[in-house]
Amino acid sequence: MIHFDESIQIIKDLEINNYKTKKLYLVDALGYVLAEDIIADHNSPEFPTSAMDGYAIIHEDMTLGRLKVGSINPAGSALKEEVIGGTCIKTFTGSLMPHGADTLIPIENVTVEGEEIVINEEVAQGFSVREVGENYAKGQLLIPKGTKIDFPQIGVMASLNIANVWVYEKPTVAILSTGSELLELGEEQTNDAQIRSSNNYILEAIVTKYDGIPLQLGCIKDDKKTITKEISDALNKSDIVVTTGGVSVGDFDFVKDVIYELGCDVVFKGVRVKPGQHIMVARKDDKFIIGLPGFAYSATVTALLYLVPLIEKLQQGKCALRTVKAKLKEPFVKRAKKAEFTACNASLHQGEYYVDFKGKKVGSSAILTNMLGEVALLVTSEEDTSKEVGDEVRVLLFG
Repeated sequence: MIHFDESIQIIKDLEINNYKTKKLYLVDALGYVLAEDIIADHNSPEFPTSAMDGYAIIHEDMTLGRLKVGSINPAGSALKEEVIGGTCIKTFTGSLMPHGADTLIPIENVTVEGEEIVINEEVAQGFSVREVGENYAKGQLLIPKGTKIDFPQIGVMASLNIANVWVYEKPTVAILSTGSELLELGEEQTNDAQIRSSNNYILEAIVTKYDGIPLQLGCIKDDKKTITKEISDALNKSDIVVTTGGVSVGDFDFVKDVIYELGCDVVFKGVRVKPGQHIMVARKDDKFIIGLPGFAYSATVTALLYLVPLIEKLQQGKCALRTVKAKLKEPFVKRAKKAEFTACNASLHQGEYYVDFKGKKVGSSAILTNMLGEVALLVTSEEDTSKEVGDEVRVLLFG
């Protein structure tokens, strides 16, 4: 089994030969990763523009104290009048500044008397005038390729008159849970050895949360012929196939054998990590198979550690999971000489994260309820030892 850090570096170093892209209507691109650079094709604003409602003036005329209002300049109008000495033009937010004017004095700073304004409070030269290119300049790279599109990016692209944009396709992730003991939702239990499947549903939720498109294929029995057919079919329909169960060393653990027999190249098999040491990652061209353990907590943690980064890699995105420093509010007992990911409660107080284990059970890797609450994962390496109250630790947040 390889070191956990090595397994993560291998995932980071994987090269994708052909990324899938498509063009989407601007608003439909929300949540996708941009597949092209967005470069300004004009200045914004193109001309000096008013930033407030007020009067466009020549700054040096403020010493006169009183100016004649020559005309009105609504936003969107093509005003031809110029500001000449001793006069001003009433101008509104977003209006182009009239020729001749270099300053905008706000309405609040003047008193209107007939066709004139009396200046009550002076302003600096250039006040409330948006200069050419204040927002962005022609030729400027505004949004680089690889950016996840959110509402600010949509707004900027709309201002550039970009109706459709190139994005990376979200990868389709086929989900299969193996195990003759598994029951689907609503399926009737016929003997005490049967258990309700949760892995395929939590994986579907993880894929959806972290920008993949789930293809739910349900549960299949521990039969090699069936597993071979289902994984082969799933590989044809998806970019990533994720399975749970069947990767250990039991008599009915067929998934690992099937992956080899389908001609996949094994990226790695077995990692010194708790939970999930039997994790298996393989690829066939630009498609991947991830064999996760069958226990629910193990499957969940290893999906976060390996599936989520692969989903993001296939669309040139950035993984939403992040590691922060935190302080222990109670001792932590290091139980294995492996990298460990231990469910904990993470709280933020005055800008600092704290960790405790209230309500978290110690036991097998099947305790999925440990993922409930304000949960995070305490990260310890195989070189770490037990920790005391107040020690600084690393915590994986789910984004």
